[in-house]
Amino acid sequence: MILTFAKADERVRMVTLEGSRTNINIPPDHFQDYDITFFVTDMQSFMADDEWLNVFGERLIMQKPEDMELFPAEEKGFSYLMLFCDDVKIDLTLLPLDLTEEYFTWDKLVKILLDKDSRMEQPPVPTDIDYHLRRPTERMFDDCCNEFWNTVTYVVKGLCRKEILFAIDHINEIVRKELLRMISWLVGTEQGFHFSLGKNYKFLNQYIPVELWERLMATYRMDSYTQMWDSLEQCMALFRETSAEVARRLGCQYPPYDEKITEYVIRHKTVYGTDNEKTI
Repeated sequence: MILTFAKADERVRMVTLEGSRTNINIPPDHFQDYDITFFVTDMQSFMADDEWLNVFGERLIMQKPEDMELFPAEEKGFSYLMLFCDDVKIDLTLLPLDLTEEYFTWDKLVKILLDKDSRMEQPPVPTDIDYHLRRPTERMFDDCCNEFWNTVTYVVKGLCRKEILFAIDHINEIVRKELLRMISWLVGTEQGFHFSLGKNYKFLNQYIPVELWERLMATYRMDSYTQMWDSLEQCMALFRETSAEVARRLGCQYPPYDEKITEYVIRHKTVYGTDNEKTI
């Protein structure tokens, strides 16, 4: 249906498919988006009226990121994120023809579906190599440790002040991200750095022991100050164990942040963590 429209419209000169549907390592399911890009001669004629999109079916909802004020777009082009009544999802992006060469430097998970003008003499072969685990340098390892332990103090500050949303935000947005990064490096040291764990580490549970997975899941319990202290301490324990093993396997120096910040956490929890909880 997408190609039928593109072939019939002279403004569309090239069509590409991106994302999981081009990745042979991703098991297909009916939730996969059609990530499509149209390279067009006249973007404004498309953007002037959404009527042309009706050819793809009845929509449940549509978002146009580049046409939003609250969430300004970060990418080039103009996009239509559409979920249809038959559960098909099409994320369709318009790009001007003069961005064709630059476009193919953005991502390697790309498949050309239509090239009316034979612009690409050698069509790219889709690969997820850009998303493979990356073997850390010693500096990268230290940076991860520094970011983790430094942000732990912000979580502690939020808990001691009884500002649970502040604490939750820092544990989710920074502490946990660095923990997941370190666990991914542990996986890499065991199985190589030649594959991807997927977006947001969604395949991580397939590569780590059940006990480690269950401990990681326990860190997501954050609906009270007691749970938050427990989750923080579990994050710290997991990071400590994982980073020490990664350091050993990669021959990196284990930094001194752990001991000093752990003492900081214990000291402040002793003073503030035993107070009666306020209503959240």
